[in-house]
Formats: sequence, C-alpha cells, structure tokens
Amino acid sequence: MPVDKIRGTAQGTAPVPLSVLDLVTVGAGSTATDALRTGVALSRLAESRGFHRYWVAEHHSMPGVASSSPAVILAHLAAHTDRIRLGSGGVMLPNHAPLVIAEQFGTLEAMAPGRIDLGLGRAPGTDGATAAALRRTDRLHEGADDFPEQLAELTRFLDDDFPDGHPYSRIHAVPGPIQATSPGGVQSPHRPPIWLLGSSGFSARLSGMLGLPFAFAHHFSAQNTIPALDLYRESFRPSEVLDAPYALIGVSALATDDEQEARRQVRATALNMIRLRSGRPGLFPSPEDAEAHEFSPLEQEFADSWTSNIIHGTPDEVRTGLDDLQKRTGADELMLTSHAHRGDLRLRSYELIADAYGLPTA
Repeated sequence: MPVDKIRGTAQGTAPVPLSVLDLVTVGAGSTATDALRTGVALSRLAESRGFHRYWVAEHHSMPGVASSSPAVILAHLAAHTDRIRLGSGGVMLPNHAPLVIAEQFGTLEAMAPGRIDLGLGRAPGTDGATAAALRRTDRLHEGADDFPEQLAELTRFLDDDFPDGHPYSRIHAVPGPIQATSPGGVQSPHRPPIWLLGSSGFSARLSGMLGLPFAFAHHFSAQNTIPALDLYRESFRPSEVLDAPYALIGVSALATDDEQEARRQVRATALNMIRLRSGRPGLFPSPEDAEAHEFSPLEQEFADSWTSNIIHGTPDEVRTGLDDLQKRTGADELMLTSHAHRGDLRLRSYELIADAYGLPTA
C-alpha cells in the first residue's frame, strides 16, 4: 500500500492536514434525510476547501446519529465528490463478518479508486442489547477479544491471499484485488488502506505492531490521548504500509462568528451526551433545549468536564486551540467533528476553520 495514500499534506497555514469526521447528526426539528443532505453538502465543502479526508462513523440505535450504515453513506458521498478521501471512522469489525466488510469496501474502492479508507474499531458502537441483536449472540465480549483474528481474516480477504489448503482459499471478496490477472492483462485495483481506531491502549499497541496508521478518539477520551499515542509510537514496526508511525486524532471543534453562540451550542452538546449516557438517546438538542434544562449538580459536573474538551469559540480561538493540541500530542493529522443541532451551523463551522487556516477557497 503506497504510503502517500495514507500521509496527508498540510495546506494553508495548518501545521498538519485537517480532515472531517461526520456523525450525520439529526437535530431537533430535522430528519435523517436532512442530515444526509447536509453530509453531501459538507463533503463537497470539505473537498473544495482542501480538507484531506472525510470519514463517517458506525453507530446504532441512536436517533440523533444517522450513520448506522457507513458503506451506504460513503457510496452516496463518492457519487457527489471527486477528489477527497472517504472512509469509515470507523466500521465496528466485531459487528460484521470480515467477508462482508471486504466486499463492501472492495465495492467502494471500485466506485472511487484510490479514495477509500477502511477504519476499523472493536467497540459495538451502541448499547449492549443492540450489540447482541447485531452480533446474534449474548457473548458481547467475544468479538472484541477475537479482534486480532478477525482483522487478520479481513486482511486476507482484502488481499485475496489465503494460503492453499485454507478453508477460505477459494473464496474471493468480489470486487477486489483477485490475484489472477484478467484476460486483458489488467490487474484489479488495490484494496483500501486499513486504519485501526481506538480510545485506549489496545488498538494503539496493535496498530504499532502491525505497522498500520492509527486514529485515536481524543474527542471522547482526551485523558488517554498522549499515553495511547506514546504506546503506538513505541510499539511501531515498519511495514509495507508505513515506514514510520502516522497518528490521527479526532477532535471536537466548533467555530462560530460569535463566542457566546459557541458556548450555547456546546452546552447543547453536553446535554446530548448526558441523555445518551443515561440511556435516553434522542435527537440532538437545540441550545434552547439546553437552556430550559435544569442540570443537576452531577450533570453540571459532567457538562463542565465534557465541554472542556471541545475546542470552541471564534475562528481564531479555535485555530489556537487546535494548534496547541497538535503541539502537545504530535499528531500527524487532525480530524475535526463539529456538533450542532442545525446543519448550517456545522457547515459554517468548517468554513470558518478553513478561513482561519487560509485553506484554498472554492
């Protein structure tokens, strides 16, 4: 896998490449159709302004997150963009048969050659009951414990290189890089690069040992970011994929024209997380919902802690926060996720951040 398909190039005055993580947020007063349309608009905006890649994340049984089927969404985005890299941030491997993922992402690679990333996680992306329904088992830790074996199987399906005598040696993940050359002598496209995602040390160490790029969820596990990145770099072994570590971190960032408006929006984000953590997921709340909510002392403590990890404010304030974070972590790429109940606010946030860094105009 060519290294240049993984490593990005910073544009404008950004210290590292900037990318987008889209949760396809469904806000109060809107629908999943609205959110998916916003996703198309945002992917086109990100492409035109020089963001490096655009990922969507697998979540289930969350009314405010319409990204339960990353491969379907990515196919739609591929039809509406031309250059930007598209990928999963990520697909939860224990929820799926490796062959199914290989077929889905082989299809995406055929649709948008050279533009697809396959980011993999081992969490369920949902609650226990929903995970049991997805996996058809009550042994929910089984998939996570078997993650290295599932990853090895998926990689062999993607590369079409099960050894002779293996039970799967005659199975091909179509379309994909089937080893036999076609009658015209044309080789099939190569498979998408694999990324491992994580919020703790497990995937950090495994990514390093396998020589794969690593994406860390700083946006919801900030206290583990530096230890995980250190572990990744210490564990790294050069591979055919990478000759040196490459670490991306997901960052929650929201820029608005007015600092006060940014504070209103992130308080709604905190209320959304409180509802989610208490088993009451719903549509993403508006600032008015948050202002009307009476936060208990425990909820207020959680809200303060959660919002402290969101880089928010005016464009210059957000740029300063992002630059400081990149310096502290040494991240090779920043993947920004902007949370707001309205799609136009999210689009505006990325526009303002692009302007603050002098990224190319449309």
